[in-house]
Amino acid sequence: MDLIKRVLRRCAKYKWLIIGGIGLALLMNVSRLIMPQLTGTIVDDVIKGETRNLDLLFKICAMILGLAFVRSASHYVRNICFEKASQGFVFDLRTELYDHMQEMPYEFYDKNRIGEIMSRMTGDIDGLRNFVAGGILTIIENTIWFFGSVGFLFALNAKLTFLLLAMAPLVAFFAYLFSKKVRPAHRLLREQNAVLNTRAQENISGVRVVKAFAREDYEQKRFDEDNMKTYDLQMNWVTLWATYFPLLDFVASMCTPLVIAFGGYMVVNGTMTLGDLVAFNGYIWMVNAPMRSLGNIVNMITNTQTSAEKLFYYLDLGPSIKNKEKAKKVDTIRGDVEFRNVNFSYGDEQVLTDINFSAPAGSTVALMGLTGSGKTSIVNLISRFYDVPEGCGEVLVDGVNVKDYDYKSLRRNVGYVAQETFLFSETAANNIAFGDPKASMDDIRRAARIAQADEFIDHMPDGYDTIVGERGMGLSGGQKQRVAIARAILYNPRILVMDDSTSAVDMETEFEIQKQLKAELGKRTTFIIAHRISSVKNADLILVMDKGRIVERGKHDELLKMNGVYAGMYYEQYKDFDKVGD
Repeated sequence: MDLIKRVLRRCAKYKWLIIGGIGLALLMNVSRLIMPQLTGTIVDDVIKGETRNLDLLFKICAMILGLAFVRSASHYVRNICFEKASQGFVFDLRTELYDHMQEMPYEFYDKNRIGEIMSRMTGDIDGLRNFVAGGILTIIENTIWFFGSVGFLFALNAKLTFLLLAMAPLVAFFAYLFSKKVRPAHRLLREQNAVLNTRAQENISGVRVVKAFAREDYEQKRFDEDNMKTYDLQMNWVTLWATYFPLLDFVASMCTPLVIAFGGYMVVNGTMTLGDLVAFNGYIWMVNAPMRSLGNIVNMITNTQTSAEKLFYYLDLGPSIKNKEKAKKVDTIRGDVEFRNVNFSYGDEQVLTDINFSAPAGSTVALMGLTGSGKTSIVNLISRFYDVPEGCGEVLVDGVNVKDYDYKSLRRNVGYVAQETFLFSETAANNIAFGDPKASMDDIRRAARIAQADEFIDHMPDGYDTIVGERGMGLSGGQKQRVAIARAILYNPRILVMDDSTSAVDMETEFEIQKQLKAELGKRTTFIIAHRISSVKNADLILVMDKGRIVERGKHDELLKMNGVYAGMYYEQYKDFDKVGD
């Protein structure tokens, strides 16, 4: 029950709403508990009474009407209290979880699928909301009904009450068996729902690739397999419910004929009044209802535990990249970057080995090599998207280990044009100004002109106010890259990382971008990852990577003279040209 306790502790902020709702629920249910007593009084003192006291009848009817009004008003306010508390609880939890996800490093998203995370942030959070909004109330009301009615029953007839309660252990036994089976079944169902959501999310996001390779049938088959697993698990859960709930209902229903039989016998023998039997029978449903609801309560608690389990797992999984206690905050940096004996791995896979180089402020460093040679891993370490493990070297910016910086202030000085361009479903202007929302329209246009994006944006239906579509689907690959470059330029960082950022741009446009960027790059330290020699030939330092190691370093002309890996790339790219200009 630790998970349930943890959920309840998170409700502390709304304790007065919950306490108020509980108080109203108590008032409402006490009014219900009085009703059978009033009914019994009518039978004994009005209907069977010798005087036929109509005044008493009218008074009791007025009391019943008043109690009905109290119940209705209490019911309304009670629901408002619990709903407001549950919505506030969900708002806080969703905000905390979203903020937490923003703090998680790349490593977390390498290991956890987006579809599963979305499933947790929707279905599981809603499961917890249902518990706060109705579950707590259900447990409290059933507790009041059971123990309150048992108290009145003992006052009416202790022998008959003991007979009635003889069914309770049997109900508890079946509820225990149900809880032992339903929780693992429900956990498997929630996990499979997350898998199904992930499958759908990936397929819809990659629908263009699916269609391009005519793999609709294959993806449909995979989805059908996951859908069938979900169906089977759902039916398993339903079967458990369909098996145990009727048992609980049947055992609880046995109470009524037992009470009527034995109570009727006692009335005939004169050991119990008819009014007491009528009142006793009125309390039976208040004892029965909690016993009948025990299956629902077990299922609700199981659902809450299953939902809370994964959500709290995410919240407890703190970010692996954290600021030190007295992390250094900086407004601006010079831009000196140095790698000293850096070794880095993803899990058991070594991706960088003995990386050493220096990039003075304002210089341009290019990284070349085959896919998977470690180029992107190097630039990811500068912004602390990943951290170098202790004892595996260090990355320094302005002579300070990046781990000693406040990582947000560090990242504000590093602009990043990622290998996989991501644009938001926003206007072109807002995408460019993402890093600087207060930028003027003139600044946005200037950044777009440098990135050679101004011309095609102006030709779009609404110009800079055109919505580019989810993930920038309304643009070509080259256009998306140019918007991403403009976004990084407007950000005005001291260190600029361009990870294969012109791979989808034609060579003529790339030449124009480089020409426009030349003045810009001189102001900042720039890291260029590229496969084209034309993108890197003017760099101050070119690092050639192979299997996580720097195998060659130098300027363009120096590397050509080495006649090594870089020269091989150069001649391979320009072998079809009779003459290559400078």
